[in-house]
Amino acid sequence: MKIKSILGLAVAAIMVACTAEKTTNENPILTVDGGQIQGVLTDSTNVMVYKGIPYAAPPVGDLRWKRPQAVVPWEGVKVCDKWGYASLQGDHQAGEFYTEEFYFGGDPERSEDCLYLNVWAPAQTLGQTDAKLPVAMWVHGGAYMGGYGHEITMDGDAWATHGVILVTINYRLGVMGFLSHPLLAKEDVDGVSGNYGTWDQVAALKWIHKNIAQFGGDPDNIMIFGQSAGAASIKNLVTSNESKKLVSKAIIQSIGGLGEVIPSPAQDVAENIGKEMMDDAGLTTLEAMRAASPKQLDAAFGAFMAKGKVQGLPLVPHLDGRLLGKSFTEAATDNSIADVPYMLGSTLDDMMPTMGEGIDAFAAVREGQSKHPVFAYRFDRRLPGEPNTAYHSSELWFVFKTLKNSRRPFTPADYDLADRMLDYWTNFAKYGNPNGKDGNGEWKPDTKDNPFVMHLDVK
Repeated sequence: MKIKSILGLAVAAIMVACTAEKTTNENPILTVDGGQIQGVLTDSTNVMVYKGIPYAAPPVGDLRWKRPQAVVPWEGVKVCDKWGYASLQGDHQAGEFYTEEFYFGGDPERSEDCLYLNVWAPAQTLGQTDAKLPVAMWVHGGAYMGGYGHEITMDGDAWATHGVILVTINYRLGVMGFLSHPLLAKEDVDGVSGNYGTWDQVAALKWIHKNIAQFGGDPDNIMIFGQSAGAASIKNLVTSNESKKLVSKAIIQSIGGLGEVIPSPAQDVAENIGKEMMDDAGLTTLEAMRAASPKQLDAAFGAFMAKGKVQGLPLVPHLDGRLLGKSFTEAATDNSIADVPYMLGSTLDDMMPTMGEGIDAFAAVREGQSKHPVFAYRFDRRLPGEPNTAYHSSELWFVFKTLKNSRRPFTPADYDLADRMLDYWTNFAKYGNPNGKDGNGEWKPDTKDNPFVMHLDVK
């Protein structure tokens, strides 16, 4: 009897070992735009991550300040085990709040060659084009001047474990992404310039729509979401005719609703800013502009800002009449944004009550236009440690359940809150409702007669 038990345990152990070996060794070669790729297993062992997949050609040389071009094909199988370059941006300075909060591990490798994305997918659906898993595309924030798609708060392991394929993207920032100039407009087929970073986001969304079935994703079920300038980017993507038809749901975090927290200037204003910036630096021809080093361009931007002529952010998406014909507020008001479910919210200590008022106004407008609901939230958890605030971006640890990466003394209650928020966000990606498939739960739609804001805090 004892021998049989031992044999039984041995057989069971062998079966478990074989199952584990099968899981970890199943790494199919996928074919996407540009060539073949393989991913690497994450720590959870049932999720594959593909780091640094190029979704467009490197925007360098003659392609600087041009719309993203087709991916340059590669030979052989590209093993996607290394993050792609972040867009050119400044160093984070020790002692600054956000450096100590998010960037204490150092800055990433940065380059003009930055058009890469990352995919996290359940290992068992790879190569199964009929799996039809929901997909979410995350657009990072950073005032259109900084950030990247593999920041310490951003990881897709938990999302993929919840049955949602997560894609994070890099896009051009600052002078490289949003410089507008009359000479650039003159060479453009539509006579416009700038918005290159937004064109990058559109290109990434189109790449996902075309290629995500290879990972088991549903190209017709893509949710887009972002925070801060990333959320402003989501507003642009649901507004633009180039992208809004590819969107099935949208989450807008910490940029309000109606009303532009980051205003979009007109084309002539944007071009005048760019021309003055380049003229002051002695860069008066396209040849000189494209030959200038990133260091020269950064110095030109710094010198222009030192003049103090522009309040706020001078290098942002603007209304060019081509990619962006109207603001989000105008498009929402005239009912020309993507007709999909929306979730909007902010943090407790983040530009309130302005953001809350704009969210309620958006919900009221949508109620009269669409059958799709609007869900509102406020992240109320003041993080443990110092400073004890629900600061701008503080919810990101919870949205991606990456609390283990933080220096904060998070409690078991914080992990419970992260679990709840992850359920809400992934449910929204799956069903357009944070409560889940049947739509029944404590989170009610925000309507004019019955305003409702879900307050997210530890219990």
